[in-house]
Amino acid sequence: MAAGAAINKAVVRGIGDDCAILRVRSGFELLVTTDLCIEDVHFRREWHPPQSVGHRCLARGLSDMAAMGGEPLSCFLSLGLPSGLSQSWVDGFLQGLHDLAQRFKVQLSGGDISSAQQITADIVVVGQAPAGKALLRSRARPGDRIYVTGDLGGSAAVLRQLYQGKKVKSAKSSRHFYPAPRVEVGGWLRQKGLAKSMIDLSDGLSVDLAHICEESRVSAIIYEDRVPVAKGAGLSLALHGGEDYELLFTAPAKAKLPNGIGGIKVTEIGLIRKRSNYSSAIQILGENGKERSLAPLGWEHFRKQG
Repeated sequence: MAAGAAINKAVVRGIGDDCAILRVRSGFELLVTTDLCIEDVHFRREWHPPQSVGHRCLARGLSDMAAMGGEPLSCFLSLGLPSGLSQSWVDGFLQGLHDLAQRFKVQLSGGDISSAQQITADIVVVGQAPAGKALLRSRARPGDRIYVTGDLGGSAAVLRQLYQGKKVKSAKSSRHFYPAPRVEVGGWLRQKGLAKSMIDLSDGLSVDLAHICEESRVSAIIYEDRVPVAKGAGLSLALHGGEDYELLFTAPAKAKLPNGIGGIKVTEIGLIRKRSNYSSAIQILGENGKERSLAPLGWEHFRKQG
């Protein structure tokens, strides 16, 4: 991996030595996240162009950083590549990753390359947040309102079309092929002190909200008619489809949230309640006024997927 021009002052030394050297600002804490992208699990070569794969690989880590209200600084990429893979594919992958990294001033500061049976990409993203201010999943409290950014289910709707054998254009505007991590929104919520807990919607609303309920030891109710459903998706995909990379967060009832942050829509969709003995930690209030359990049916590794 060739050394690139410095694009972030936090990187004292990037590619070129055995270790990178990063400088975190005084009064800040280091945030580190890692994600794997594996061929035929997270992408397929016949469906996803290499630029999309590289973009999505980094977007996963940046979305985790956004969910903590963090400022991304640097990334590290380890690639496992099968023999016979064309150089043009690798170049396209790196271009997709590079373009997204440039947008957020995230410097590629190291990594490794090895042979592998299938394409495997491990991305590590390093960032920072003011000490004690990073947003956690464990701070939701009864009475908090639940919010999401953007629309939900759009990425899963595209994936459904691909499974059906339909041709789908991999446009730069596609939330499936080129998801936009909500880094600015996460940072704004942390700076304003509005969000109490937060998570990114990578595995689906039903799964990710369940993570907040588990970590905060609370339950939740979602209002069916308020869930923002993406065009081409239905309620089921909005609730259970993954890879939207929007943010789900909770805020106190007295907090005044705008309808949009940086041009990104914000929608109140539910309420945090005391931990209960429901069969599910999450209930959904239907348009008929009746509650029903909402099971976590989004993406979970090692569980047979429908």
